[in-house]
Amino acid sequence: MGKLIYLVGASGSGKDSLLQALRKQQTIPLLVAHRYITRACNAGSENHIELSETEFMQRRSQGLFALNWQANQHYYALGIEIDQWLAQGINVVVNGSRAHLPFARERYGNAMLAVCLQVSPNILRQRLQARGRETPQQIEQRLQRARDYQLAENAGCYYLNNNDGLSHTVQAFLRLMVETTPVSVSA
Repeated sequence: MGKLIYLVGASGSGKDSLLQALRKQQTIPLLVAHRYITRACNAGSENHIELSETEFMQRRSQGLFALNWQANQHYYALGIEIDQWLAQGINVVVNGSRAHLPFARERYGNAMLAVCLQVSPNILRQRLQARGRETPQQIEQRLQRARDYQLAENAGCYYLNNNDGLSHTVQAFLRLMVETTPVSVSA
């Protein structure tokens, strides 16, 4: 069985940039799964599959999602193809949800490794402003969500600081993949 690497972090913490970099690395075998989102595919930097809300609900009702949730006025999902990849022994990294982490843990158990990107509040604000995707009010909402969903020290996550350059974070992530095995956390 492969390892599911469940990457979480506040909006603007650098998850999309890290995932883009991981798609290009050749150090370790790893697939980056696309998310299905009810957001335009050209809105932001995430390489995702755009679905209308109707398409999303239809796919969800047909059992085509391994995990799904709602956040920031959109629906998000990870397709069941990740289960096939894991069954073939392939390590898969996904862009997850901090609020949905307990559900992911329940489904994948010891086959999952939770990785949390962390950035300082000032850097997070700068990144959100620089990407130009949200209004000032939406930025404040995302910053509040970042404060509300800070994971506790005992959340069973491996923490990566992403205040420095992306190459530093990529190297830390790759070291973590080589050095760790999935952790079991009691709920």
